[in-house]
Amino acid sequence: MNEQPLNRRQFLRAAAVSTAAAAMPNSLLAEGKPPRIPVGFLGLTHSHGPEKLRLLLKSPDFEVVGVSEQDATARGLCQDLGVKLLGQDDLLERSRVVAVESAVRDHAPHALLALRAGKHVHVEKPPATNLEAMREMVNLAREKKLLLQSGYMWRYHPGFKAIIEAQREGWLGEVFMVRASISNNLAAARRPEWAEFKGGGMFELGSHLVDAVVRLMGRPKAVTPFLRHHGQFNDSLKDNTLAVLEFERALAVITNSTMQASANPARNFEVLGTNGSAILQPIEPPGLRFDLANPAGSYPKGLHTVPLTYSRYGGDFVELAAAVRGERGLSVSLEEELLIHETVLKASDMI
Repeated sequence: MNEQPLNRRQFLRAAAVSTAAAAMPNSLLAEGKPPRIPVGFLGLTHSHGPEKLRLLLKSPDFEVVGVSEQDATARGLCQDLGVKLLGQDDLLERSRVVAVESAVRDHAPHALLALRAGKHVHVEKPPATNLEAMREMVNLAREKKLLLQSGYMWRYHPGFKAIIEAQREGWLGEVFMVRASISNNLAAARRPEWAEFKGGGMFELGSHLVDAVVRLMGRPKAVTPFLRHHGQFNDSLKDNTLAVLEFERALAVITNSTMQASANPARNFEVLGTNGSAILQPIEPPGLRFDLANPAGSYPKGLHTVPLTYSRYGGDFVELAAAVRGERGLSVSLEEELLIHETVLKASDMI
């Protein structure tokens, strides 16, 4: 297939469209807009859950029917926001889409419960704690012709989308190295939650970057994790972690630490190729640069800054709503969801 390279104007237009979609403006509530899609939250204790609930309460695409949750703090938030508290059966009956925002250990059980009830599912990351449960989720979604979307927060980030597009268009030449980092300063009170799983910080936080690397590079031929406990805490949390993903002619190195003492923790994504590099730093707010050895598309050689804006989670639900209405498919297939999760587990030394 002879596709023309994406030129600079097209590239910036695509980035602007992505940014606009992610913002989900209330002006989309235009006359003739399809009915809002009933969505229920099965759990709300994950750290991403409250922000997603607030987002969907303002969404022109979704109508929040309620939340099923027993945690007192989460229930109090629902009461403050005027959101109905429902039992699981009632929530499943009222919903067309179920957002799973429970504790990580409950992600797969809750997603499977919703899929068995015939509901489309947005499941918080990591979507399962083992490969068997993820495989069951994928098979069930395929069998019932349902949508399954994992909630990696940067999957619809315009910077990552731009880098993947540039790589596919050949702007960077042959990619030989990806370097990525995601760190935070994890509160001591949250360490037991993350220590519940062998992968520690790589499983909980590094998985966002594993998702991006697999979507960029495909299936790695080998994954080697280095998971260490270096913090001065009396627990077992793997709080200083690194994973090396090997491809046929490339390497990807992902690092994560929970001990980054900074108001702006180190987070970046860098792709190096034989014709140049793409550097996303910081990731939030996005700062994207292309440095080209030779012209690519309509860009001359040299350093170029791509203007982008971004807010979390919006793009996920814009695409999910369009897919529910049959307007398009999800950008990540069920097969790719399974591959991403398999790689996350390998990077976390959990298979």
